[in-house]
Amino acid sequence: MFNRVKTGALAALAMALATTSAFAAEKKLTIGVADALTGGGAVYGLPQANAVRMAADEINAAGGIKVGSDTYKIDVIAYDDKANPTEATNAVRKLIDRDGVKYILGFCCSGSTSAVASFIGNEKAVMLVGNAAERSITTKKIPNLVRTRPPADFTGQAAGTFIARKGQKRIAVIGALDVGFYAQYVDSVERELKKVGSEIIAREVFTLRDRDMTPQLTKIRALNPDAILVVGYVESAAFVYRQAVELGMNIPRYGFTSGSEEQFLRVTTSAQMEGVWDLRPTELDLLSASKNGIAYHANYTKRYNATPSPSSPYAYDQLYVLKAAIEVAGTVDDTVAVARAIRALAIPPQVVMQYLPVDGKMFDVNGQAYTTNGAFQWQKGKWVFVEDLPSDAKAYSQFLSTLN
Repeated sequence: MFNRVKTGALAALAMALATTSAFAAEKKLTIGVADALTGGGAVYGLPQANAVRMAADEINAAGGIKVGSDTYKIDVIAYDDKANPTEATNAVRKLIDRDGVKYILGFCCSGSTSAVASFIGNEKAVMLVGNAAERSITTKKIPNLVRTRPPADFTGQAAGTFIARKGQKRIAVIGALDVGFYAQYVDSVERELKKVGSEIIAREVFTLRDRDMTPQLTKIRALNPDAILVVGYVESAAFVYRQAVELGMNIPRYGFTSGSEEQFLRVTTSAQMEGVWDLRPTELDLLSASKNGIAYHANYTKRYNATPSPSSPYAYDQLYVLKAAIEVAGTVDDTVAVARAIRALAIPPQVVMQYLPVDGKMFDVNGQAYTTNGAFQWQKGKWVFVEDLPSDAKAYSQFLSTLN
């Protein structure tokens, strides 16, 4: 009798433990990604989506997200917004309305991101923006939206100072100037150039789908500029750099593009890229990266058999920010509390980008984070970090707070 009771009790205990274990294993937090997985924006969006998945697997392997006595493992759902405002709206609506997602990451491109930002304030969801650089995304005082990348004109100011120091007086611009954040970058560059008597003598426009820039470059060549400044997506910029060399334009070339060596070399050669400057946030680069950045580069390359784009850690960092905020807030369901916790965070130790804190926090009152800015130059087949550019995050944050 005793043996039967003991055996029965042990069986009941084993069943209870199994049930508890199964229940714990079922706890998951579904994270949404809306980003450009195809089309021209995919050079930024696809690496961002990859970065989120990699961060999720790392966090899961390390034990997940701790909320009280519960542990949540992360499940990622990603939809292609094609860098299109309508597609982005549909993707986010699907994540919220059909999939029940409360936290949405990614967002590489400004037009599609701005479309989502226009309504996300009315949702019980938190939006973490990555590479999209349009300034107005964080001027609307949306409490459930933050951005890890600084606005384009924050970087443009530093870039203008750098170009001015190089002594070029007459600079011609060619780029996607019908896109707001590229125009903002150029305007900010121009303000700094004027301080030392330099000027922008031409603004030639291409669309993000253009591949033949020789008509614009021929007009620029006739003006005999001291340098050109190229602003646009990686592929478009690569065509400009290649065609400028083919037209015999042996002058300094500056850019605002980001993009890995692999992405540029799909269009142009290393010899045609030699000497090009990219004046951008201090994004991932093996010679400028922190210990975290070097590990990120190695892990991403091994996992995806491709080098990560320099801007892809903006999305990777989003997930570590979200993890830290959820654990501080002690909830996955109260998105208001989590959004508030994000705004109060110090810079998490796991992030890759080199952020500049404002009043000790990663995000300012606008929900905006700031990275350092850097001058990168193409040297013998790769981007090389050359120097930091002057960047005053607190002063820019105060300026951003005056806008709406």
